[in-house]
Amino acid sequence: MENDSDRMTFQSKINKNWTLFLDRDGVINEEIVGSYITSWSEFQFHEGSLDALKSLSKLFGTIVVVSNQRGVGRGIMTLETLIDIHTQMTETINKSGGRIDKVYTATAVSDNDHNRKPNTGMGLQAKEDFIDIDFRRSIMVGNSISDMEFGKRLNMHTVFLTTKHDPVELPNDLVDEQYPSLRAWEQSLAAVVA
Repeated sequence: MENDSDRMTFQSKINKNWTLFLDRDGVINEEIVGSYITSWSEFQFHEGSLDALKSLSKLFGTIVVVSNQRGVGRGIMTLETLIDIHTQMTETINKSGGRIDKVYTATAVSDNDHNRKPNTGMGLQAKEDFIDIDFRRSIMVGNSISDMEFGKRLNMHTVFLTTKHDPVELPNDLVDEQYPSLRAWEQSLAAVVA
């Protein structure tokens, strides 16, 4: 975004026809940098993320998670364990008044796998499952450049969270907006949309 007025004009267009794509680690939950979350007991919601998801659930028609999880492909955890983590994550979000409509994961080790971000497979799966998704009315929120590239390859608006990396210099071809957390972005959005 070029400036605050551009950002506010864009944000004011968001309604139930829009889709929110979220990365998981470092966005919804605390990231263990250099390692994997291998059980529900290791999963800690990022500060403010449950409140953010409650608010965002009222704004967006569809909310999906797209998460690279190659710890499964590397044999560090089982697919069953990953599914259990996501089931409990989704149930906790629902109990807090938010929602996640579906979780997509890329478990392959290879960066060439069509589902592994920045490749677009998980986004295309979501489009098949939710036919009303329009990528031009979608936002990708993540904390890595591969998340931003994934979003841009599908013509989404991108929001970079600086929970793992330093802020990027704006304007940037891959990053439209950046914030320190999901909660900070949600509060900025709520102030415009309300």
